[in-house]
Amino acid sequence: MSCVGFFTPQQLARVRAAAADPRPVSSFTAPEASESKRRRVVDMADSSDPVVRSAAAASYLASGELLARLAADIDVGVRCAVAKNPHATPEVLTTLAGDDHTGVRGWVASNPGVPAAVLEALSADDDATVRSVAEWAGRW
Repeated sequence: MSCVGFFTPQQLARVRAAAADPRPVSSFTAPEASESKRRRVVDMADSSDPVVRSAAAASYLASGELLARLAADIDVGVRCAVAKNPHATPEVLTTLAGDDHTGVRGWVASNPGVPAAVLEALSADDDATVRSVAEWAGRW
């Protein structure tokens, strides 16, 4: 059950009023990532531990070049992390759409940045799960 079900009528009225207010809830903007944070992601991508490389592949600080390199990683978990990353370039997603592992292809299909032609190709994938994800994503 949702916590909304526990609101008093007054609290629910305030939530509804806030939803109709077009002003932003907060004007806070996060500071730019430091160069050392960006370097750390690059260093993580060079780790011998695939879990650490996966964390680098999932980072919003990973550059397109770094994601392209990690898309060719031997570890399927790393490639899945690249496929999930919303900052992955269309070129990287296109490459990963041809991956041998169905999990990677499924994550490519679910990525909001996947090119329409790639999504269409994945909707005809040999794997039923990949087809299902591609069909679901095509309804966005």
